[in-house]
Amino acid sequence: MDFYAFPPIAAVIDGAYTLLMGLAGFLDPLLDGAAAAASVVLVTLVVRAALIPVGVALAKGEQTRARIAPKLQELQRTHAKNPERLQRELRALYADEGTSPFAGCLPMLVQAPVVGIIYALFILPVVNGHPNLLLDQTLLGVPLGHSLVGTIAAGVPQPLDLLVFAGLVVAIAAVGFLTLRAARPGGPLAVPRPAASAAPSSAVPGAPAMPDLSKALLPLHFLTAGIAMFVPLAAGLYLLTTVAWTLVQRLVLRRRYPLG
Repeated sequence: MDFYAFPPIAAVIDGAYTLLMGLAGFLDPLLDGAAAAASVVLVTLVVRAALIPVGVALAKGEQTRARIAPKLQELQRTHAKNPERLQRELRALYADEGTSPFAGCLPMLVQAPVVGIIYALFILPVVNGHPNLLLDQTLLGVPLGHSLVGTIAAGVPQPLDLLVFAGLVVAIAAVGFLTLRAARPGGPLAVPRPAASAAPSSAVPGAPAMPDLSKALLPLHFLTAGIAMFVPLAAGLYLLTTVAWTLVQRLVLRRRYPLG
Protein backbone atom coordinates (compact mmCIF):
# COMPACT_ATOMS: atom_id res chain seq x y z
CA MET A 1 0.00 0.00 0.00
CA ASP A 2 1.23 3.48 -0.91
CA PHE A 3 1.52 5.43 2.36
CA TYR A 4 1.16 8.75 0.55
CA ALA A 5 -2.05 7.57 -1.16
CA PHE A 6 -3.84 7.13 2.20
CA PRO A 7 -6.63 9.77 1.94
CA PRO A 8 -5.83 11.79 5.12
CA ILE A 9 -2.09 11.81 4.31
CA ALA A 10 -2.75 12.68 0.65
CA ALA A 11 -5.03 15.55 1.70
CA VAL A 12 -2.40 17.01 4.06
CA ILE A 13 0.34 16.78 1.42
CA ASP A 14 -1.97 18.28 -1.19
CA GLY A 15 -2.76 21.19 1.15
CA ALA A 16 0.96 21.77 1.73
CA TYR A 17 1.54 21.56 -2.03
CA THR A 18 -1.12 24.21 -2.68
CA LEU A 19 0.43 26.44 0.01
CA LEU A 20 3.96 26.17 -1.40
CA MET A 21 2.84 26.68 -4.98
CA GLY A 22 0.82 29.72 -3.92
CA LEU A 23 3.77 31.21 -2.06
CA ALA A 24 6.10 30.48 -4.98
CA GLY A 25 3.69 32.18 -7.36
CA PHE A 26 3.49 35.21 -5.05
CA LEU A 27 7.27 35.46 -4.70
CA ASP A 28 8.14 34.66 -8.31
CA PRO A 29 8.06 38.28 -9.55
CA LEU A 30 10.62 39.17 -6.88
CA LEU A 31 12.82 36.07 -6.78
CA ASP A 32 12.20 34.46 -10.14
CA GLY A 33 13.79 30.99 -10.13
CA ALA A 34 14.41 30.94 -6.38
CA ALA A 35 10.75 31.50 -5.45
CA ALA A 36 10.03 27.88 -4.49
CA ALA A 37 13.19 27.66 -2.38
CA ALA A 38 12.26 30.92 -0.66
CA SER A 39 8.80 29.48 0.00
CA VAL A 40 10.35 26.53 1.85
CA VAL A 41 12.41 28.92 3.96
CA LEU A 42 9.36 31.08 4.67
CA VAL A 43 7.29 28.07 5.76
CA THR A 44 10.14 27.03 8.04
CA LEU A 45 10.23 30.48 9.64
CA VAL A 46 6.47 30.38 10.20
CA VAL A 47 6.71 26.95 11.86
CA ARG A 48 9.56 28.07 14.12
CA ALA A 49 7.77 31.31 14.99
CA ALA A 50 4.77 29.26 16.07
CA LEU A 51 7.11 27.29 18.35
CA ILE A 52 8.51 30.36 20.12
CA PRO A 53 6.37 29.69 23.25
CA VAL A 54 7.88 26.20 23.39
CA GLY A 55 11.38 27.68 23.14
CA VAL A 56 10.63 30.11 25.96
CA ALA A 57 9.34 27.26 28.12
CA LEU A 58 12.52 25.26 27.41
CA ALA A 59 14.73 28.23 28.32
CA LYS A 60 12.85 28.66 31.58
CA GLY A 61 13.24 24.94 32.20
CA GLU A 62 17.01 25.12 31.69
CA GLN A 63 17.15 28.05 34.11
CA THR A 64 15.13 26.09 36.67
CA ARG A 65 17.34 23.01 36.32
CA ALA A 66 20.44 25.16 36.86
CA ARG A 67 18.86 26.65 39.98
CA ILE A 68 17.94 23.28 41.48
CA ALA A 69 21.29 21.67 40.63
CA PRO A 70 22.44 21.82 44.30
CA LYS A 71 19.25 20.02 45.33
CA LEU A 72 19.93 17.34 42.72
CA GLN A 73 23.45 16.88 44.05
CA GLU A 74 22.11 16.59 47.58
CA LEU A 75 19.59 13.94 46.53
CA GLN A 76 22.36 12.01 44.79
CA ARG A 77 24.48 12.05 47.90
CA THR A 78 21.60 11.13 50.20
CA HIS A 79 20.17 8.28 48.14
CA ALA A 80 23.26 7.05 46.29
CA LYS A 81 22.75 3.53 47.67
CA ASN A 82 19.05 3.43 46.88
CA PRO A 83 18.56 4.02 43.12
CA GLU A 84 14.80 3.49 43.20
CA ARG A 85 14.33 6.04 45.98
CA LEU A 86 16.65 8.42 44.15
CA GLN A 87 14.60 8.22 40.97
CA ARG A 88 11.37 8.84 42.89
CA GLU A 89 12.87 11.86 44.62
CA LEU A 90 14.24 13.22 41.34
CA ARG A 91 10.88 12.87 39.62
CA ALA A 92 9.15 14.55 42.55
CA LEU A 93 11.63 17.44 42.49
CA TYR A 94 11.20 17.99 38.76
CA ALA A 95 7.42 17.84 39.16
CA ASP A 96 7.46 20.36 42.03
CA GLU A 97 9.58 22.73 39.95
CA GLY A 98 7.39 22.32 36.86
CA THR A 99 10.19 21.17 34.58
CA SER A 100 11.47 17.99 32.97
CA PRO A 101 14.86 16.80 31.68
CA PHE A 102 13.12 15.45 28.59
CA ALA A 103 11.56 18.75 27.48
CA GLY A 104 14.29 19.31 24.88
CA CYS A 105 12.74 16.63 22.67
CA LEU A 106 9.51 18.56 22.10
CA PRO A 107 10.59 20.94 19.30
CA MET A 108 12.05 18.08 17.26
CA LEU A 109 8.92 15.98 17.74
CA VAL A 110 6.71 18.86 16.63
CA GLN A 111 8.80 19.55 13.52
CA ALA A 112 9.15 15.93 12.41
CA PRO A 113 5.82 15.88 10.50
CA VAL A 114 6.71 19.14 8.74
CA VAL A 115 10.04 17.72 7.57
CA GLY A 116 8.23 14.59 6.40
CA ILE A 117 5.72 16.62 4.39
CA ILE A 118 8.41 18.70 2.69
CA TYR A 119 10.37 15.53 1.95
CA ALA A 120 7.28 13.98 0.34
CA LEU A 121 6.55 17.10 -1.73
CA PHE A 122 9.93 16.87 -3.42
CA ILE A 123 10.04 13.13 -4.12
CA LEU A 124 6.51 12.40 -5.34
CA PRO A 125 5.89 12.79 -9.08
CA VAL A 126 2.15 12.92 -8.40
CA VAL A 127 0.41 14.63 -5.47
CA ASN A 128 -3.15 13.51 -4.75
CA GLY A 129 -3.75 12.64 -8.39
CA HIS A 130 -2.17 15.65 -10.11
CA PRO A 131 1.40 16.27 -11.39
CA ASN A 132 3.86 17.65 -8.89
CA LEU A 133 5.09 20.88 -10.43
CA LEU A 134 7.37 21.55 -7.48
CA LEU A 135 9.81 19.04 -8.95
CA ASP A 136 10.46 21.52 -11.77
CA GLN A 137 11.61 24.21 -9.32
CA THR A 138 15.33 24.91 -8.78
CA LEU A 139 17.80 26.82 -6.64
CA LEU A 140 20.76 28.22 -8.59
CA GLY A 141 19.91 25.72 -11.31
CA VAL A 142 19.85 22.69 -8.98
CA PRO A 143 16.45 20.93 -8.79
CA LEU A 144 14.91 21.11 -5.32
CA GLY A 145 13.94 17.46 -5.61
CA HIS A 146 17.54 16.25 -6.04
CA SER A 147 19.80 15.12 -3.22
CA LEU A 148 23.58 15.07 -3.00
CA VAL A 149 23.82 11.29 -2.71
CA GLY A 150 21.22 10.78 -5.44
CA THR A 151 23.00 13.20 -7.76
CA ILE A 152 26.34 11.45 -7.29
CA ALA A 153 24.76 8.01 -7.71
CA ALA A 154 23.06 9.07 -10.96
CA GLY A 155 26.37 9.76 -12.70
CA VAL A 156 28.90 12.55 -12.98
CA PRO A 157 27.45 15.51 -11.05
CA GLN A 158 27.83 19.04 -12.30
CA PRO A 159 30.24 21.31 -10.36
CA LEU A 160 27.40 23.69 -9.52
CA ASP A 161 25.38 20.84 -8.02
CA LEU A 162 28.28 19.84 -5.79
CA LEU A 163 28.89 23.45 -4.79
CA VAL A 164 25.27 24.05 -3.75
CA PHE A 165 24.97 20.79 -1.81
CA ALA A 166 28.39 21.19 -0.19
CA GLY A 167 27.52 24.73 0.86
CA LEU A 168 24.29 23.51 2.44
CA VAL A 169 25.94 20.65 4.36
CA VAL A 170 28.85 22.79 5.54
CA ALA A 171 26.46 25.54 6.67
CA ILE A 172 24.40 23.09 8.73
CA ALA A 173 27.56 21.63 10.31
CA ALA A 174 28.87 25.13 11.08
CA VAL A 175 25.63 26.11 12.78
CA GLY A 176 25.78 22.89 14.80
CA PHE A 177 29.32 23.71 15.89
CA LEU A 178 28.30 27.21 16.96
CA THR A 179 25.30 25.81 18.83
CA LEU A 180 27.53 23.45 20.79
CA ARG A 181 29.85 26.34 21.70
CA ALA A 182 26.89 28.44 22.74
CA ALA A 183 25.67 25.67 25.03
CA ARG A 184 29.06 25.04 26.64
CA PRO A 185 29.45 26.83 29.98
CA GLY A 186 32.07 29.53 29.61
CA GLY A 187 32.32 29.03 25.84
CA PRO A 188 32.99 31.98 23.53
CA LEU A 189 29.30 32.24 22.61
CA ALA A 190 27.96 31.40 26.03
CA VAL A 191 26.45 34.01 28.30
CA PRO A 192 28.82 34.52 31.26
CA ARG A 193 27.55 33.60 34.71
CA PRO A 194 29.10 34.42 38.07
CA ALA A 195 31.53 31.82 39.34
CA ALA A 196 29.85 31.77 42.73
CA SER A 197 26.55 30.70 41.20
CA ALA A 198 27.98 27.78 39.24
CA ALA A 199 26.48 24.49 40.30
CA PRO A 200 28.84 21.83 41.57
CA SER A 201 29.81 19.45 38.82
CA SER A 202 30.77 16.43 40.85
CA ALA A 203 28.21 13.74 41.49
CA VAL A 204 28.18 10.69 43.63
CA PRO A 205 29.84 7.88 41.65
CA GLY A 206 27.32 5.38 40.37
CA ALA A 207 24.33 7.50 41.35
CA PRO A 208 21.81 7.54 38.49
CA ALA A 209 20.48 10.92 37.49
CA MET A 210 17.85 12.12 35.07
CA PRO A 211 19.86 13.75 32.24
CA ASP A 212 19.20 17.09 30.61
CA LEU A 213 18.39 15.97 27.08
CA SER A 214 18.32 19.53 25.75
CA LYS A 215 22.14 19.44 25.85
CA ALA A 216 22.50 15.75 25.09
CA LEU A 217 20.61 16.30 21.83
CA LEU A 218 22.77 19.20 20.64
CA PRO A 219 25.22 16.94 18.73
CA LEU A 220 22.27 15.95 16.54
CA HIS A 221 22.97 19.15 14.59
CA PHE A 222 25.98 17.32 13.12
CA LEU A 223 23.77 14.33 12.36
CA THR A 224 21.45 16.79 10.61
CA ALA A 225 24.31 17.73 8.30
CA GLY A 226 24.67 14.06 7.40
CA ILE A 227 20.94 13.70 6.80
CA ALA A 228 21.07 16.71 4.47
CA MET A 229 23.22 14.66 2.10
CA PHE A 230 20.41 12.17 1.53
CA VAL A 231 17.23 14.26 1.51
CA PRO A 232 16.02 16.51 -1.32
CA LEU A 233 17.57 19.97 -1.51
CA ALA A 234 14.26 21.51 -0.38
CA ALA A 235 14.28 19.45 2.82
CA GLY A 236 17.92 20.44 3.34
CA LEU A 237 16.90 24.10 3.15
CA TYR A 238 14.31 23.43 5.83
CA LEU A 239 16.94 21.79 8.03
CA LEU A 240 19.42 24.66 7.59
CA THR A 241 16.81 27.30 8.37
CA THR A 242 15.55 25.52 11.47
CA VAL A 243 19.00 24.88 12.99
CA ALA A 244 19.98 28.51 12.34
CA TRP A 245 16.77 29.64 14.05
CA THR A 246 17.54 27.33 16.97
CA LEU A 247 20.98 28.88 17.44
CA VAL A 248 19.73 32.49 17.34
CA GLN A 249 16.78 31.69 19.59
CA ARG A 250 19.05 29.93 22.07
CA LEU A 251 21.39 32.93 22.29
CA VAL A 252 18.51 35.39 22.74
CA LEU A 253 16.67 33.32 25.34
CA ARG A 254 19.85 32.46 27.24
CA ARG A 255 20.36 36.20 27.80
CA ARG A 256 16.73 36.58 28.84
CA TYR A 257 16.86 33.53 31.11
CA PRO A 258 20.51 33.17 32.23
CA LEU A 259 21.59 30.00 34.00
CA GLY A 260 23.26 31.80 36.85
